[in-house]
Amino acid sequence: ATQRPDEIRAACALIMGGHASSRERLPLLDEFYTTTLGDLAPIRSVLDAACGYNPLAIPWMPLATDAVYYAYDMYIDLMDFLQQAIPLLGPQGISQPLDVTQPLPAPAVEVALLLKTIPCLEQIDKDAGARLLDSVPAQHLLVSFPIHSLGGRRDRGMLEHYEGHFHELVSGRGWALQRFVFTNELVFRVDR
Repeated sequence: ATQRPDEIRAACALIMGGHASSRERLPLLDEFYTTTLGDLAPIRSVLDAACGYNPLAIPWMPLATDAVYYAYDMYIDLMDFLQQAIPLLGPQGISQPLDVTQPLPAPAVEVALLLKTIPCLEQIDKDAGARLLDSVPAQHLLVSFPIHSLGGRRDRGMLEHYEGHFHELVSGRGWALQRFVFTNELVFRVDR
């Protein structure tokens, strides 16, 4: 993986381009992970909840060479694919099909990625976001929300709605927050 990083990034970008949520983040990958996680480098352990194809962004993440990456999603075929793909990208990979509304089986990690996860879970169970935030065993959480409509237009109301909602979710917990706004995504880094 270290011999041809440009080719690996190109292959990962090609696959991520086939998935709507991953495709939206593609043009921003360098900036996204450098801005939100760069000061934590090198990160030795990551938990990616409801990950989709996001583990294919590993080549852009500031990970240690001996990092461990826990990927969870409900799709068995996707988890089988990622179990094979993640080690090719550098980290030791542990992928498992899992309902992320339930307690996650990973040990404590440095960083948990909850990228556009909370809105999806809360469509099924309105308390799922708060439970996930409380149960994720991580020192730092990277939590994001979409800020545009399905038609691709940026919607200021979405940004304000999700920002307010996130502040309600973390209220009273004493966590330090950093806020980032990218083209398509509102991101909070929580340092516990």
